[in-house]
Amino acid sequence: MSARLALSCLLISLWLTSSAFAASDDIATVIEVFMAKQFPGAHSHMWVINNTDRPGMNEVVVDLNAIVVPQASHEANESRFLLLIVEGRLAATQNIPLDSKTDCKPESA
Repeated sequence: MSARLALSCLLISLWLTSSAFAASDDIATVIEVFMAKQFPGAHSHMWVINNTDRPGMNEVVVDLNAIVVPQASHEANESRFLLLIVEGRLAATQNIPLDSKTDCKPESA
């Protein structure tokens, strides 16, 4: 009986882990689509997630640094954005200054 219980626990933990990875993959896909639309003529790009916050069950706020090399130049341009992803889709974006102290947390009164 304990072997069945251990196997069941293992299968449940593997299922939960795989669903967590799927959510991360969804965020990466949303970011890649955003980058392609935001910088359509870029020669290359990369991005780094500075921070994330989950204000709701189906919402993620992503603090993102984007490094883009334009087609005609070899010098990279850096930008910073806050992305609101709701149910796996980009709901809103905001360009913020690079030196801003944004922390992805809701304001407290």
